[in-house]
Amino acid sequence: MSLAPEPESQSNPPDDLEVKDAQLIFNSVWKQLEQEVGKLNLRFPTELILLGGAPGAGKGTNTDFIRKVRDITANPIVVSELLSTPEAQLIKSQGGMVGDREVVSLVFHKLLEPEFQNGAILDGFPRTKVQVECLKMLYDRMKALRRELIDNPHLVQMKPPVFHIMVLFVDETESVKRQLSRGRKIIAHNEEVSRSGIGDPWEERATDFNESLARNRYRVFKEKTYDALVSLKQIFHFHFINAQADLLVVQDNILNELEYQSSLELDPRTFHAIGDIPLANQIVMHARRDLVRRLDEYEFQHSDLFHRVVHLIESKLVPIILRHAISGRATVSSEDELLENPLALQMLIDVFSERGYHAVIDLRRRAIPKRVDLTTGDIICRQQKVYRIAIYFKGSEIRRG
Repeated sequence: MSLAPEPESQSNPPDDLEVKDAQLIFNSVWKQLEQEVGKLNLRFPTELILLGGAPGAGKGTNTDFIRKVRDITANPIVVSELLSTPEAQLIKSQGGMVGDREVVSLVFHKLLEPEFQNGAILDGFPRTKVQVECLKMLYDRMKALRRELIDNPHLVQMKPPVFHIMVLFVDETESVKRQLSRGRKIIAHNEEVSRSGIGDPWEERATDFNESLARNRYRVFKEKTYDALVSLKQIFHFHFINAQADLLVVQDNILNELEYQSSLELDPRTFHAIGDIPLANQIVMHARRDLVRRLDEYEFQHSDLFHRVVHLIESKLVPIILRHAISGRATVSSEDELLENPLALQMLIDVFSERGYHAVIDLRRRAIPKRVDLTTGDIICRQQKVYRIAIYFKGSEIRRG
């Protein structure tokens, strides 16, 4: 097996040759997968996070955090660990990369393992333009397979593909500094293991001990891997993380980047059904501004009703609230006819919200006996409407703890 790209044809542009090679590689691997497991068993992860990063950017450090955020239970797939042949080890030690055919085949086979069906983090793929093209073809083939099974019961087990591209980035100076620092830690650890006989030695990579090789490894990332990942920005959900900051800052950036994206995760038909319901973070974002606007509209457009609601709050509700200042919770039942007006109820809730309370109103109906029909013996009842107003607020700290 060749571990380096074949020489370019003199009659075709390099980019054109790469795309054709990618097609051949992908078709060969896909055909092999269909023969081994069958088309209906080609179940790749529901969510796939492709984690790339400059050497020393902290991929290993942050992987468990990303898994926790996205509720991914399977261990990450680290491509460099999949490539364990002596030839591959030699190329990696020199800061190079192995051949695309071997990488694509190993990665696709690994992704089909059952433990990855609900989600997987793939560390170190894609790293070349050919691998990028194979990834695009995988995404398209997964969608095509869903279309083929639109009326098949297997469809529910084949969720729409959700691919995230996450890049942890540091500049060359920081990358080299971190690689060499890691090398010093590896040496100290391995010397202690050798002296005490306790623990396992860590892998020693030449790039962690030689500044020139460390810089070459960074340039390989910047010129090939980084460009390959950025080329997917318009296709998949793309996250660029500045990893030069402190760990907590980096993880906060990751958390913000991986906010829930229902439009990507749900079946299009499901998302269409619920898509008009606003996201919670959208309505919260402008909640205060909208509250102020509504209150001003009440004053200028419905002044009489608004002042009657304010008077009801001040005269009937506030005295009860004051008696519950320690608990932070008061419940008031009222039959006031004013509350039968839906706009008045909205005003009451908004006034409490502006004042720092949280009000919830529940309408309860009860049948109250009014008279007895002596001819039929029927009991004639009237409907009593009782508005139960629950008011919550931060209670007193007295005698707490």
